[in-house]
Amino acid sequence: MKQNTIHIVDLSIGYPGKNDTKVVAEHIHADINSGELTCLLGANGIGKSTLLRTLSAFQPKLGGHIYIEGKEIEQYNDKELSTVIGVVLTEKCDVRNMTVTELVGLGRTPYTGFWGTLDGKDKQIVERSISLVRIENLAQRMVHTLSDGERQKAMIAKALAQETPVIFLDEPTAFLDFPSKVEMMQLLHQLSRQTGKTIFLSTHDLELALQIADKIWLMDRANGVIIGTPEDLSLNNSLSKFFAGKGIVFDFETGLFRVNNEFKTRIRLVGNGRKYAMVRKALQRIGIFADRDVCSDFYIETDDSKEEDGIVIHPLQGNSIKIETIEELMDFIGSSRQL
Repeated sequence: MKQNTIHIVDLSIGYPGKNDTKVVAEHIHADINSGELTCLLGANGIGKSTLLRTLSAFQPKLGGHIYIEGKEIEQYNDKELSTVIGVVLTEKCDVRNMTVTELVGLGRTPYTGFWGTLDGKDKQIVERSISLVRIENLAQRMVHTLSDGERQKAMIAKALAQETPVIFLDEPTAFLDFPSKVEMMQLLHQLSRQTGKTIFLSTHDLELALQIADKIWLMDRANGVIIGTPEDLSLNNSLSKFFAGKGIVFDFETGLFRVNNEFKTRIRLVGNGRKYAMVRKALQRIGIFADRDVCSDFYIETDDSKEEDGIVIHPLQGNSIKIETIEELMDFIGSSRQL
């Protein structure tokens, strides 16, 4: 059962100055729960890193309260805080002459004292952390020989070895190719479930966050921070408003964002499944809004359950036309005078 790990009350963040205080965001009220993956989304320069640094106690808040496991963050000393919060930063770690196992072992520093000697229990925790991230095959590799994705997994294993209830990550997918981004986000989601930890990260990977995250924080200057599940933020139009006027619209059919095409015409598209989705996408790319709810005499029919039917065009005049590929459909549309 999930529990409230972080409780935020009327939080203001920013930078105090001698003559002026720069407020980045204010009046933030939120809870972050255990066993959930929460993603912070926002444009460059909006203050995501400031918020993350404030929640991590790397910089002081301007006002309000941050409670972690029922205790206000200022009441923790540095040693106590290192057993409560683990942080994985964007910067690549330039580590030489150290194996992955040794790097992950540094996560035990809050418990091992000055000399950092690992006992049997510490070594078991390190091995378990490496196993949770599924990098057993990298355990004896030198850190500087790892790819960006492998290095990021090693840093997450290090945070797991720290055994904190909370892990904050700043842009964990920043240097990764797309398959690695997907793998990383899925891994973090699985870890939140498997370990019961509270995992909170900032990211620019909007599409992945909408598909994988349990909770989304939308941060912008006009509305501050808006919080909810991806689905609730879709239904209350927060996602649509988030990119209003920026050439991107939220597609309720797919639950994802798409380029805001300028549509020159609208046609009825009948069908379901993958073929329907791909035909709709192709038509929108060339400026035709296609949907089942559009009323038009000219219409297109697709049906994944009848593969042999392909795509059927019902023109204004003449008989229906059966074609096999979307490329053929695009050629027909381009030469048609009926639209």
